[in-house]
Amino acid sequence: MSVYLTHQEIIEKCASINEQYHVNEQFFDRIIDELLNSELPTEDVILNGFEQLLGEVDHEIGRIEAFAGMEASCFKGCAFCCYFPIVITKMEAKMMLRAIERFPKERKEYIYQHWEGYFGGETDKLETAMAMDFNNEETKLAYKQLNVPCPMLDPETHTCLAYEIRPIPCRTYLNYADPKVCAENDLPKETFSYEFLYEYYMGAMNEILQALYENGEDLLVNYPTDLWEYDYLPAWIMKRNEVMEDEL
Repeated sequence: MSVYLTHQEIIEKCASINEQYHVNEQFFDRIIDELLNSELPTEDVILNGFEQLLGEVDHEIGRIEAFAGMEASCFKGCAFCCYFPIVITKMEAKMMLRAIERFPKERKEYIYQHWEGYFGGETDKLETAMAMDFNNEETKLAYKQLNVPCPMLDPETHTCLAYEIRPIPCRTYLNYADPKVCAENDLPKETFSYEFLYEYYMGAMNEILQALYENGEDLLVNYPTDLWEYDYLPAWIMKRNEVMEDEL
């Protein structure tokens, strides 16, 4: 049974992690080496790397939690954080879209059908949200207050339609306090962010792409420009035909 932490306890845990915990980059390096030394086709190397490195972020969070004696109070069907703005690179968007293309037919078609209804029904709110400057610190709260769900959120089950390839922001935002703090606050102070792990994931992904690029391989992305172009996840999905045709 989970023991909810107080805000002060979370602050103390955070300080302990910052002072004493060190990320072991060998876990990420192992994925890079195994894939680059494999005989897999280039596309498989890239997409496998994408998914495995995302999974490694989850594993690293687990190691940090074990070190600090923490257990998240998040639970399946709790989707309060699925209304925050999710900003990703064009590279990540392309990989997500290609990974979804590889899903089983029924699952893939369900997602596409959901998007048709989503973008048809959230037009006004989405137009407002997509016009917000995601570099502005005040945007997160303003976006959340629009109550626009993530396009990957299943409205019936309140679960992610592509959980295994959900972006880094979705993986690194966790709650260790009573879940009601998320239900009662747009920006709860008790929540915990592991955003610093993004640099390990992106650094490893860049190593894979750079090695393939220097080897003259045909990539799924425009390297390196796609690593530096950011936008909201809904915006990339809205432009998915344009994004896919750009290189895929």
